[in-house]
Amino acid sequence: MTTLHDKVPQGLDRKEAEAYRHLDPARLPKHIAIIMDGNGRWAKRRHMPRVAGHRAGVSAVRSTVETAARIHIPALTLYAFSEENWKKRPKSEVGFLMGLLSRYLKAEVPTLNKNNIRLEYIGRQHELPGDVQERMEWAREATSHNAGMVLTLALNYSARSELVDAFRSMVQAAAQNGGIEHLHVDEDMVARHLYTRNLPDPDLVVRTSGEMRLSNFLLWQLAYAEIYVTPTLWPDFRGLHLLEGIAEYQKRERRYGGLNHPESNHGDGHAAVETSSASDAKS
Repeated sequence: MTTLHDKVPQGLDRKEAEAYRHLDPARLPKHIAIIMDGNGRWAKRRHMPRVAGHRAGVSAVRSTVETAARIHIPALTLYAFSEENWKKRPKSEVGFLMGLLSRYLKAEVPTLNKNNIRLEYIGRQHELPGDVQERMEWAREATSHNAGMVLTLALNYSARSELVDAFRSMVQAAAQNGGIEHLHVDEDMVARHLYTRNLPDPDLVVRTSGEMRLSNFLLWQLAYAEIYVTPTLWPDFRGLHLLEGIAEYQKRERRYGGLNHPESNHGDGHAAVETSSASDAKS
């Protein structure tokens, strides 16, 4: 006989396990994207420099990533460093962030491997410092054998730049394969040239610190994502907060622009969503 305790994954703490018991494991998001915001405000409230907030945010990353992997979320994408951060923040802060990233990757690879997590990146990586790129590639290779959750870090990332790069890639591919006059652009073609072409679109996007913006993050991919905003500042965010966001997600009815008809899905809400998604894609 199956009990509630049997379905709770190993590794969750007591509060996380209690929150998980209220979730439907069959309706977990396949891909969660998180806009990690509030490091500066967290530090300011404590009369500390901004870099202290960034440093504290590493603990939030660790807790969130491990909890997501333990409950078997297939993909998690973290907005770690935007293109705007790269170009508009003081050089001293950018330098600190680059160093923090390198130290994080070196320190966390054993934990990623322990949790069967594969690391990937999106963004204009070639613009980052050479030593940082080397550390990134080392960490990617060190986790490449893992078959569990895919953790994607968005670094020097901009959704608008991603779309520009996708269009350039399509034009270049056409020029090398019959000429530009044969280029046929549709949604599937665009999706195949995005940074995230090997990932499903996010089902849920979480933004911390209470701000109500997407901030140039995955603008194409988040077209039908459920948005969950929490006032919690990123350094205070933990796996429990992620589970709370998933609980809110499971309260939503996802129609993808269509209509769900409960009487036609034999009690399976997921089947109705799949049906409306397919019809919407064709309309």
